[in-house]
Amino acid sequence: MKSKIITLLMVIATTLTVNAQETVSGVKVDAKLSLEGQSLVLNGAGTREKMWIDLYVGSLYLPKKSASAKDIIDSKDAGAIKLNIISGMITSEKMITAINEGFENSTGKKTAPLKAKIDKFKGFFKEEIKKGDVFIIMNVPDEGVVVYKNGSKKGSIDGYDFKRALFGIWLGDKPADDDLKAGMLGK
Repeated sequence: MKSKIITLLMVIATTLTVNAQETVSGVKVDAKLSLEGQSLVLNGAGTREKMWIDLYVGSLYLPKKSASAKDIIDSKDAGAIKLNIISGMITSEKMITAINEGFENSTGKKTAPLKAKIDKFKGFFKEEIKKGDVFIIMNVPDEGVVVYKNGSKKGSIDGYDFKRALFGIWLGDKPADDDLKAGMLGK
């Protein structure tokens, strides 16, 4: 009888651990992400704020956890950034402006070599953006960066240089939001 109870408790504990979710600004953040043949674990999550308004929850998924922004940016391994839009204040135009600013900060204003790739990336955000939308921006080894909106694949962009600049928007020396960066790094 004791062994049956112990076995049952172990099954329950394992189930709870496997399905564990974290809640950030009201968004349930999954512990794992499987997409494009990649299985990733949650590295960390946080909220992008501007003037005390929560705009989106950003979650970083990696093959294994890391607290080193430089290692994550420089990695050629799979990795994904998930953006859960939690504010109706985010519009397509505001997102594209933020993307431009992010690339400027990430590259030290050296965006010219990446202009065509950045323009293509911005195109993935031209449709109306609404509260509740979910974007997944994923680096897939040997394919490039793949972008999904609400589960629909928008397209991909090749190039390690682009991936480094893109991940630098959130994890670089001048990130979009310092608290969000810390959250994504699990700090």
